[in-house]
Amino acid sequence: MNTTTRPAPGARTEPGRPERTGPLTGTRRLLRFALRRDRVRLPVWILALSLGTLLTATSLRDLYTTPASRRSAAETMGSPAALATSGPEHYLTDYTYGAMLGHQMLGFTAVLAALLAVLTVTRHSRAEEESGRAELVRSGVVGRHAPLAAALGTATVAMVALAAALALVLGTAGIPDVGWGGSLLYGAAHAAVGLVMAAVAAVTAQVTPHSRGASGLAFAVLGLAYALRAVGDVSGADGGGGALSWLSPIGWAQRTYVYVDDRWWPLLLALAVAVATTALAVRLSTRRDLGAGLRPARGGPPRAGAALLHPLGLAWRLQRGLLLGFCVALFLLGASYGSVLGDAEDMLDDIAAFEDVLAEIGGASIVESFAAMVMVVLAVIAAVYAVLAAARPRAEETGRRAEPLLATPLSRARWAGGHLAVALAGGTLVLLAAGLGFGALGAATAGDAALVPELTGAALAYAPALWVTVGVSAVLFGWLPRALPLAWAVPLWGFVVDYLGPILQLPDWLARLSPFGHVPSLPADPVSWTPLLVLTLLAAVLVALGLAGLRRRDVETT
Repeated sequence: MNTTTRPAPGARTEPGRPERTGPLTGTRRLLRFALRRDRVRLPVWILALSLGTLLTATSLRDLYTTPASRRSAAETMGSPAALATSGPEHYLTDYTYGAMLGHQMLGFTAVLAALLAVLTVTRHSRAEEESGRAELVRSGVVGRHAPLAAALGTATVAMVALAAALALVLGTAGIPDVGWGGSLLYGAAHAAVGLVMAAVAAVTAQVTPHSRGASGLAFAVLGLAYALRAVGDVSGADGGGGALSWLSPIGWAQRTYVYVDDRWWPLLLALAVAVATTALAVRLSTRRDLGAGLRPARGGPPRAGAALLHPLGLAWRLQRGLLLGFCVALFLLGASYGSVLGDAEDMLDDIAAFEDVLAEIGGASIVESFAAMVMVVLAVIAAVYAVLAAARPRAEETGRRAEPLLATPLSRARWAGGHLAVALAGGTLVLLAAGLGFGALGAATAGDAALVPELTGAALAYAPALWVTVGVSAVLFGWLPRALPLAWAVPLWGFVVDYLGPILQLPDWLARLSPFGHVPSLPADPVSWTPLLVLTLLAAVLVALGLAGLRRRDVETT
């Protein structure tokens, strides 16, 4: 049992008696260790979010060059569908470049910051218990609450660094109406949302004994927060006051009205909730055993199904939760884009840069050209699933769960091939869900039922590019497993050169370095089967090459 006293510096303890510790003993050392483990992961996240925000801010300045174009954008963004996907209507009163950034980007990037916070906390708390490492750490001179405090401290450092990076890149950008005061508030709003969700993840980590379950519960809370914000902003525009938005940390961040009113006090709500939720997590942690959760694990069936005897069935069982989550998320995202498809012509009217981009894409109408641009975004997000699913064999290997399976007659190729098959088929299914959501709502708003099969087919056209993404992950896993995180470069590069590239007028040859750049811009362009067949063949070669590398290397057992 831990006590609250510690020996004075230089004091000696009697032989055979353990050193007496407090509940937070060892927090500083665990925090340093966690930051060292994330010395690459956290800077990559922060750099990507900061540069993405800067590129968006500069593109807004280049796209909306006249007050008339900004007023036209404000009128378009005042529709209920646009408010649900962006932010509260108050930003539209004076639609400067700063107001446009806060209105259109703050809610989206705050969600990404929250994802980073959740993954960081679960990685350094529940995942450590699940792997058994937390038990070894706790056997030393470490207080009961030190691991959780270190996990929350790591997330706090990440959020503070993100806030500073966002303030720095925006404050030095030299964009009109984007000053230092608003930029500091813009960064602080992201940090506030991240801290709330980090505390939520600390609570969910006490509920379930599995790290994926803890992350999933926290993501569900985040999804609810986003939905409350969306419904509240729409009802606020209708005169309802938007009370539901005040139940969401994302709503608190957006109601700072950054670059418009620059109100800091809504962030105090986020800090208060973060502190209270952290206290709840600490209290709950005292009511469970190490490695267990407050919610008892559900007992399985007495006999395993026949599918689990096959590597493909086992891979499906392990990955079905991730696949279902991405299908639902991409369907909803596609539906949100489809809800504004009918207003695409009004949204892009008189914006010279977008007119040039849409003219370059082609298409019989602005609706088709705009849909082709949205397809790139949906495909890139679907590629995130492809990377996560293709990386699952590596998690099984490092978690020492692959070795017992490979000790049986099961070959390495069949074992890894099952996971890669789920990644290939699951990525296609995620694209199908995105296309159906986009087509269904797009057909409703545009009044054209033919958009349902047309947009669904356009989404499925990106399946070969997703298969290439899986192939790249397979090659890295087979030959350079420690370099597997480099597979994230494929969706990131695709977003930069294939979506932002036409807007920023990047050279065309850069897009050719991305598998997404070889997919026809459907539904604006006609179908071209040759690049799709070449991408499919390339994906098959990469998967085969990756499996060949797996046969030749040692399997990590420690």
